[in-house]
Order: sequence, then structure tokens, then C-alpha cells
Amino acid sequence: MASNPATTTGPTGGLDEKKHDRRSTSSNSASGTAYEHEDRIGGTSNKQHNPKNARLEASKKLANPLAGLSPERLEKMGAEYAHMAGLTSDEDVRAFRLGARLAGDETNYDMIPELTEREKEVLVRETTHKWSNPPMLYWVVVICSLCAAVQGMDETVVNGAQLFYKDKFGIGTDSQRDTWLLGLVNSAPYLCCAILGCWLTDPMNKFFGRRGTIFVSCVISAVACFHQAFTNTWWHMFIARFYLGLGIGPKSATTPIFAAECSPPKLRGALVMQWQMWTAFGIMVGYMADLAFYFVPDHGISMGLNWRLMMGSAMIPAVIVCCLAYLCPESPRWYLSKDRHQDAFAALCRLRFEKVQAARDLFYTHTLLAAEKQAMAGIKKGNRFKELFTIRRNRNAAIASSGLMFMQQFCGVNIIAYYSSAVFKDAGFSDVSALAASLGFGVINWLFAIPAFYTIDTFGRRNLLLTTFPLMSLFLFFTGFSFWIPEDSKAHVGCIALGIYLFGIVYSPGEGPVPFTYSAEAYPLYIRPIGMSLATATTWFFNFVLSITWPSMVTAFKPQGAFGWYAGWNIIGFLFTLFLVPETKEKTLEELDHVFDVPLKKLVRYGVDQSLWFFHRGKNGKGVRPTPPSAEMYHGDAEKMGEVVGEAAHEERQLGEGERERRWNKEREREGGIMGRGDAAGRV
Repeated sequence: MASNPATTTGPTGGLDEKKHDRRSTSSNSASGTAYEHEDRIGGTSNKQHNPKNARLEASKKLANPLAGLSPERLEKMGAEYAHMAGLTSDEDVRAFRLGARLAGDETNYDMIPELTEREKEVLVRETTHKWSNPPMLYWVVVICSLCAAVQGMDETVVNGAQLFYKDKFGIGTDSQRDTWLLGLVNSAPYLCCAILGCWLTDPMNKFFGRRGTIFVSCVISAVACFHQAFTNTWWHMFIARFYLGLGIGPKSATTPIFAAECSPPKLRGALVMQWQMWTAFGIMVGYMADLAFYFVPDHGISMGLNWRLMMGSAMIPAVIVCCLAYLCPESPRWYLSKDRHQDAFAALCRLRFEKVQAARDLFYTHTLLAAEKQAMAGIKKGNRFKELFTIRRNRNAAIASSGLMFMQQFCGVNIIAYYSSAVFKDAGFSDVSALAASLGFGVINWLFAIPAFYTIDTFGRRNLLLTTFPLMSLFLFFTGFSFWIPEDSKAHVGCIALGIYLFGIVYSPGEGPVPFTYSAEAYPLYIRPIGMSLATATTWFFNFVLSITWPSMVTAFKPQGAFGWYAGWNIIGFLFTLFLVPETKEKTLEELDHVFDVPLKKLVRYGVDQSLWFFHRGKNGKGVRPTPPSAEMYHGDAEKMGEVVGEAAHEERQLGEGERERRWNKEREREGGIMGRGDAAGRV
């Protein structure tokens, strides 16, 4: 299963950013005085910052550009934005005044007397009942879940169909030619995603919008699935499956972004996990379709009918999405990118209970877009790509996230997702039993993805991987070695199925959801789109490599060697995680800068120390847990930052209202105006 290639910026990508922002407002003051003090930390003025520090400081400002502003300033900014956007009714202006104040610090709503009891109740329930939302938001969730199911079915209906079409197309022998051609046909969509599909995501989103991109990509998927059902040669099937990748790539990149941009901040992380879970559900449904159509007679259809129905069945959920996509509102953030502020507010009002909630989220998003434009000024895209590798903080994030994306493929899960029916058949299962056993894997993969909702934010990303990689390796070795059990023994097929199922149980909450969640949060905001593009291309390319090589590998190495090969890669994945993947659970943007801005040798040393501590603790129950290499650096800087911001806050309290107003206007003029003009902000 491919990871989610969500390319996210700002309030997307599974990060509960507003929650994180409130934890770090002391290090993100937006007042002019605070900025001046911040820039002098360590005795260095703002003008003396090198490009590396300038980029990271810009990224920090993006974390919450409203932090530190007084309630009066926020209310005035909200009213100004409402008039600029053409939302001039008294009700709308009030909503934006109060919404802007909530956007600055939504925890102090009890201190806002103008809020009605109903508005306060809704704001409280955002925290205490985060799943209590308007029906339209859940309609968006349904659309996104169906898109994930489309992706899952697109990936796995081929699992059962290839049992038939490989012989019909004359590529069913164990010859080198046939095994490579079978792998090429099966891997065609992922080749297209890696070289073309993923790179169409950005232009399609700009031209069609989020809903439009989902609609167009599902149309492409439906047509490609229909086309697959009418092919009669291997190269014809290759063409149909290749352009299926034009639907898989943009859809898989856009859908999580669409869900995140429509959802409240506290729900974003859970909706990112929804993508993985419902993709697993679609994979299970694909196995069900294979089994359901197995016994369909040919009815005189040349080269068989059952496999054609299997391949064509994946178009059904895609057609359903096409029919339903435009019944939900467009992403408010996309409307803002087109300077359509009134449409954005109308869309958010359908997705929130109260206007003050919609005004809060729209004002914050608009402000963040303006801050992004200010932060990106003068940074060329080519320079940002270069900085992905030349700045240590970015480079370490790229190594960790791309390595995990690579390991999501080379952990071996997709040899089961795409070829499990053939594996079970080689183990001695009948065709029907092989399809039923594959369905069992699909059910396990879906059910055991559910615990990740809890474990990924409690147990942690790194700990999940360190726990599951050794187990995945063990179970793949067990599966491969089970092929040496005599075929006339009942243990032969039982142990092979058991090994595959146990592998699915530990994959689903670990290497399944972690890589794309980790990648979405690892990069600083100013470079996140490029970093996620790299991660996306990595996972699709190696998905293609795995898919095209498995038929030849299992012929050359036999099942024992082929499963052993990927079991060995899981050991490498464990060592990679231990030495090069720091923990990102519950880290703010500033903390992540410290987490990744550490020399690799210190990360490796921490991995060694952690291994020794674990060994000694297991041996005698003693030992001191090692401290992550970023912790001491972070706490030292945080203490210094707290002193600086405290001084700035004290200084501002001594000023009169007129002086504060004068400094505020001067600061806005110096920075280009965080609010900016509507047309400028809309083009971000």
C-alpha cells in the first residue's frame, strides 16, 4: 500500500498546529518589540542573520503569526478584514471581530463577554467533543473515505485477476521474459505516479480546485478501470493500467489536503489517519470483488469474463465519488488562493456550527497565507530545493522521512497486497482458497489500522517503528521458511497463512500510518511542499520497483529467498530508525527545528545509548534513560527565549494605548502588513 502523499502547507497535513501554537506562543511573539528582542538572541542582530537562520526564523513566524497581539489589535484586524472581504453586515463584522480574537488565543473565550452562551457551548465542545460537528463536515469525510477506498480497490483487484489474465496474455510461465512482463503490467500505475501523476497534482489543484481535482482523478480512474476490462493483450493492459496512475497520483495527494483544510484543527490528525484506514478498507473490498467474480462463467466472452469483471469493478466507487463530489463545499483555503473571500466564508459556514467559528478559521487562514507570502518573498523555488540538502535541519528531515517512505515499500507489504493470491497458490492453495486467504489479509490490514488512531500519538512514531520492524522481519522469515515444510503436511499452508496474517497485524499500526504522518510534520513550513514531493516520489518509485521485480525474484530466489530478502530489509529498517529517525510526537515547530538540527553522529550515538539502556534495563532493571540529543539544546534556548519575550511583554505593558497603537502601525508597515490587501493575499 502506498503512503499518503499529502503535500501540505500551513494548517494541513495531520498536524494539530493550533494546539501546538498555543504551547509555543512564548517563542513566537508577533509584536515589534518581541521581534526585536528575538533577533538579538545570542548577541546577533536581525541584519546579521545568515540565510539558514533567516529561513528557519521565517518558518517559526508561520507557526502562529497572531501570537502576542493584544485583544484590541486582533479585533481591529478582524473588522478590517471583514470590510476588505466585502462582508460588511453587522453580524459578519461582529463574527470577524470576535473570530480574530479567538484566532489569537482561543482558550480565553470565557473572557469575551460578547460571545453568546450558544457560541461558548460550541467552542467548549470543540475540545470536549471533537467529533461533534455539522453534518456537512461528515459529508466531506464520507467523500474522502470513498476516495481512499477507490485507491485501495485500484491497487488490489489485480491480485486475483492476474491468476487468469497472465495465461490468457501469454505471460504466465516462469520464463524470465514472462515474469518481467507480468511485473511490468502490474506495476504500471506506480510507474506513472512516480514520473508523471504526482507532478500533475499542483497544476490540477490550481486549475480545478480540490473538488475538481478529486472529480477529474476519479473520472480517470473509472475510465481506466473500464478500459482494463476490455483489454486482450499484455501491452494493451499495460497502457490501461499506466494511465490509471494519472488518477491515483493526484487523488491520493489532494484528498487528505481537502479533508484537512475543511476540518477543525483538533480533527485534522484523525482525518489524516482516516486516509490510511479507508485505503485498507478499499484493499479488503478489492479482495472481496476478486472472490465474488471468480465463479462467473465466460458466456462466450473471448479470453474469459470473470477477470474482466474483477478489473472493472474498481470503477464503481470512483463513479460514486464523481456523483457526490460537488455536493460538498470547496476548500475554503483554495477559495482564498483565488481571492474569493465571500465564497470561502460561505463554505466555512456550512462546515461549522456558528459564524464566529467560521470567521475565526477564515481569518487565521488568511493571515497565515499572508505570512507565508511574506516569508517566501525573495526565496526562489530552486533555492528552496537546494536548501533541502544544504541546511542540516532540512537534510536530516529529508533523510528520515524519505527513508521511512522507502521502507514502507521495502518492508514487503505490497508483495502481499499485490501478489498474495499467487503466493497462496504457490503454497498449495486452490484458486478459491487463495482468494479467500487474501481476503483474510485484507480484513486484518483494515481492522488493525484502527489502533493507530490512539498509538501514533501516545506510544510515539519512533517507538512504533522500533517495535514493529523486528516483528515484521520475524514473521516474513517465518513465512518464507514455512515453504520448506512438506506440502503434504497441514502445517505447510497453515504456517504460511499464519506468517502473512501476523505480518499484517504488526504492519497496520506501525509502518502503515507512520511514514506519511512523519513526513507531513518533519519539514519546516517554508519547504514542506518540496519535502513532501520528494517523499511522495520516493514511495511511488519504490512501489514500482517492488511490483515489477517480485515475479522474477520469487522465480529466481524461490519463496524462501524472496521473503527472506524483505525480512532482511526490515532489519535494516529497524537500524535506520534506531540511528537516524528522531521522535516527533507532540513536538511544536520550534521543537522540531531542534530535533532535526542535530549532527548525525549525535543521533547515531543516541541510538547506541538507547540500545544499551534497553539491554541493561531488561537485564537488571536498572539504568538511566538516555536524553535525546536535541533536548538539552532546546531547553537551553527555550529558557533564553522565555527571558527575552518576558522582557518584551513587560516593556509593552508600560506603554500607553496611543504608543502601542503607533508601534503596531509602524510594525505592520515595516513588515508589509500582515493583513495585506485582499488581492495580494489571495494570490499566495
